Amino acid sequence: MPNQGQNNDQLAQMPLDQFYQTIGSSEKGLTNSQAQQLHSKFGDNVITSAKGENKLWKFLKNFTSLMAILLWVSGLIAMFAQMLELGIAIWAVNVINGLFSYWQENQAQKASDALKKMLPTKATVIRDGQSEQIDTAEIVPGDMIAIAAGDSISADARVISSDSFQVDESALTGESNLSDKKAEYHHGEGKFAESNIVYAGTVASAGSAKVVALNTGMRTEFGQIARLTQSQKSKPSPLEMELNRLTRQLSIIAILIGAGFFLAAIFFVHYPVAKSFIFALGMIVAFIPEGLLPTVTLSLAQGVQRMAKKHALVKSLSSVETLGETTVIASDKTGTLTQNQMTINHVWMPGKVYTVTGQGYVNNGQVMDGDQAVKAGANPDLDFLLKAVSLNNDTTVKPTNKPGAEATIVGTPTEASLVILAEKYQLASQQLASENPRQKEIVFDSDRKRMSTINKGQDGKLTLYTKGAMSGILSITKNILDNGKVRPITDDDVKAIRGANEQYASQGLRSLAIAYRDLSADEGQDLSKATAENTEQNLTFVGLTIMADPPRPEIYDAVKKAHQAGIRIIMVTGDGPITAKAVATKIGLVSDKARVISGDELTAMSDEDLRQAVKGEVIFARVAPEQKYRIVKANQANGEIVASTGDGVNDAPALKQADIGIAMGATGTDVAKEAADMILTDDNFASIIAAIEEGRTVYSNIQKFLLYILNSNVPEAFPSVLFLFSGGLIPLPLTVMQILTIDLGTDMLPALGLGSEKSEPGIMQEPPRSRNAHLLNKSIIWKAFGLYGLVASVISSAAYFFVNYSYGWPEHALFSSGDVYAEATTITLAAIVFCQIAAAMNARTKYTSVFKIGLFSNRHIINGIIFEVMLISAIIYVPFLQDVFNTYALGVNEWIFLLIIPIPLILLEECRKWIVRKYFLKLNK
Repeated sequence: MPNQGQNNDQLAQMPLDQFYQTIGSSEKGLTNSQAQQLHSKFGDNVITSAKGENKLWKFLKNFTSLMAILLWVSGLIAMFAQMLELGIAIWAVNVINGLFSYWQENQAQKASDALKKMLPTKATVIRDGQSEQIDTAEIVPGDMIAIAAGDSISADARVISSDSFQVDESALTGESNLSDKKAEYHHGEGKFAESNIVYAGTVASAGSAKVVALNTGMRTEFGQIARLTQSQKSKPSPLEMELNRLTRQLSIIAILIGAGFFLAAIFFVHYPVAKSFIFALGMIVAFIPEGLLPTVTLSLAQGVQRMAKKHALVKSLSSVETLGETTVIASDKTGTLTQNQMTINHVWMPGKVYTVTGQGYVNNGQVMDGDQAVKAGANPDLDFLLKAVSLNNDTTVKPTNKPGAEATIVGTPTEASLVILAEKYQLASQQLASENPRQKEIVFDSDRKRMSTINKGQDGKLTLYTKGAMSGILSITKNILDNGKVRPITDDDVKAIRGANEQYASQGLRSLAIAYRDLSADEGQDLSKATAENTEQNLTFVGLTIMADPPRPEIYDAVKKAHQAGIRIIMVTGDGPITAKAVATKIGLVSDKARVISGDELTAMSDEDLRQAVKGEVIFARVAPEQKYRIVKANQANGEIVASTGDGVNDAPALKQADIGIAMGATGTDVAKEAADMILTDDNFASIIAAIEEGRTVYSNIQKFLLYILNSNVPEAFPSVLFLFSGGLIPLPLTVMQILTIDLGTDMLPALGLGSEKSEPGIMQEPPRSRNAHLLNKSIIWKAFGLYGLVASVISSAAYFFVNYSYGWPEHALFSSGDVYAEATTITLAAIVFCQIAAAMNARTKYTSVFKIGLFSNRHIINGIIFEVMLISAIIYVPFLQDVFNTYALGVNEWIFLLIIPIPLILLEECRKWIVRKYFLKLNK
């Protein structure tokens, strides 16, 4: 077995046979049993996180904020003033809030850790001589790993074979230059400079290679550095900063109100200083939103979890808020708007068109020439084209034995469709590959838009097979294959090829051109010198494979939903203009009048011209991934909040630049996933729209919570206002302890339930939220203080006076002690609680009727309401609690009054929402 930690330089210089023996591997990689043993010995190939802050301090810091310190001191003063119960109750504010904050912080961390586990990075390894995909955590020393451009390198490894392989080692060296990596050893200058060693934490930028893992996990060079440098402090998000501002604002308001009540109690009522201070504390506590930050965190965490169920994994809670502001989505086409399940349905060759039918593999489908089956060997041109697409192919398709299950594709869907085409024609791909072994691969890149391989035939001759975009292939074509003969290509041939391509493109189909060239003996002498520039020239055109990538079934509704939400979608694709526009118009992305800008046009455009262009209906076609960065920046320069999708290495700059970078989880490269803020596990555009809806919902739920908790502030303070402005003639209708009951007991669970409210119908028919919008807006202030807070104040105060009226007021003075006073304050407290029951229901929707979404559809709110009724009942009837909270047992008539309270309040709000829906919303459409 290999021994991790061996000197990389020594391993790099060993002859391969000795190296394999030392490392415990072979040219066929490890066996699965070896891999299991090594995994048991060395563990997961992961970089472990740095130890967090001290657990005790992490716990205690939840009890040491400025507001918490104020309450600790206030509770202590209350105890010295011989008001033990009040002091304990004030301290309970800190204890309950601190414990909940600590619990919620741990829950958020667990959610974050769970999401990381849901985002495993994949690697292709060779075990038992077969390629298979595994989580990078399962890589062990000795594993043979296949690396392609865009892959993150997950272990220190030695290069066994390579093809134009370049690695970005800037994460280790700080140098931005790419390093060429080859199988031959050369030490180079400085650390990490061995020519045949690659390191964990770096990125494959170009080409491909096979490497054998040397060290994994924390024993890699990257792991050793991480062990010394792991320390990262997260910056607060815009939402977190606004919440901090809001909390400070509300706390300052509460303290100012408390100070005002303190002075009024001294000068109007002539209370002693200590008693006035305690009285003021009750007002401060009443106006402090104790559960705001925990509820926000809970709302964000629940939003993340709901997104995960909808195939959108958000890497940070702060990204949830940004999603709700999105105004533009720059989206790829293939795999995002379409199914990324390429199927060849036509093969076009000079003078012939073959229609491909059949859904299966070998012997389960046919290639048809009109109505006549074309048998193997019946058409030499078609035979040659199928041979070319089979040999010039890096993808394998593994059929499954399970009925109805899809085959496993290791590679790209485009190449998979070519493999399936050849197999439908009963072409034995593996046998063909062994008879024509590959000698060289010139990898695909986004500039050339083609890929070539050089294969050695049974006669010993070398042939270059090339596939790629039709325009690129034609530019390097000299001849054409026509009925088994090679002749010079003519203008009429070119016109026919272009015409066929446009015809299929107008139907939303994609074409792939196939060409070849026999290499001379001189060219075959040293294939290490074969490059795209000196090899891909004077080709012979063979034909076009026409493939369909149908739109996702759910894309039509998703696009419609995005447009209703005021979100523009800009397609950015590498496909041709005609195909791109055909697909975009088919799915309703744009109208027929949309402008199509090619990559070449984009290159020639100034930034100002591009800014003007992206304001209208526009499609970008034949665009290189790196050009997407300009498109994103142009939209942002126009004030848009941009979400951008991507899957490749060159997409990373755009993903980083975008306000929300969205990587493809199924087909995306590790680089793209690392650069993104969100990862789609199903590569589906509809999941983006679902995530935006969740982002809007989270923000809306925070405002609902804010409305609810502020709603109770007015009826809590109103009785004290009556007491103060009457100069003490009206005894306090609500005691400080009873105020604390509302804030710490009855209000908390329904408030938390609002954080879990589902998306309100119509939330995706509103325009995106402005980045300048604030949580506490005029609408919330008006409803909380000017409307429902005032109504609740009138109802609760009326209940207080009604009890006194029942016992002889106004003939007798208002009771300030005894059972009647206790009964009056009790029903005042209970009335506020039942007003809050109505407020919880009313706050669930902004415009929609609560009856439409279901009065009992949010079980968290229902459970919260049940809890607060049980709690207020306990406070009213349990003798010990009666003494603590100065309450009195209520009779049946009082309970009938209390149970009726929510009904008119809910109906009144329903009328307001109906008026808004009927008159104001229509005016805004």
